[in-house]
Amino acid sequence: MRRLALICFTLLFSSISTFAQKRIEVGIFLDSLDISQTSTNDLGLGARVGFRVHQNVMFEGELAYDYGLNFDEAYRNVITGDITAIKRTSIGVTHGLFGPSLIRGEGHLHPFATLKAGFIDFRLSTSLLPYVDIVSPILNLRTSSLNAALYPGAGIEATLGPVGLRLEAGDEIYFNEGAHNNLRITFGPVLRF
Repeated sequence: MRRLALICFTLLFSSISTFAQKRIEVGIFLDSLDISQTSTNDLGLGARVGFRVHQNVMFEGELAYDYGLNFDEAYRNVITGDITAIKRTSIGVTHGLFGPSLIRGEGHLHPFATLKAGFIDFRLSTSLLPYVDIVSPILNLRTSSLNAALYPGAGIEATLGPVGLRLEAGDEIYFNEGAHNNLRITFGPVLRF
């Protein structure tokens, strides 16, 4: 009887431990965002936290900071349309996204699809814009740098016990005088507990 109780207790404890390893997921990642309006590819770091609300559904939140990248910004004369000046401009991006991911929970390879919503905030260096007779092609980013964002994506996660690697790609769409599509790729380690 004692042996049977010990076996039942061991089985129950191991199943609870296995379930607990899959309940919460945290990770860090390298982030690459191709910004369509400026034709730049920003690189940065981010962190992600996920909580499993169902066997195949994880609710995730993530925040990433992409470092400033320099590009040439052309300023045009409002009246003639001619280029008046070209200035080196720096752009950095902070973005936060939240939403569900559908993920296969068994095995060592976990394909997933996600749909998240949130914000994207552009930080631009100073410009020549106080002049009334010139305009920049990214004027709308300068006047409204915090934008709503929608992110459909997919990827795969490979795990060995509680440790794994995650690769994800998707379209981070931000809304600033229309929708702007931007390729986003993330890669990094995850820890499940």
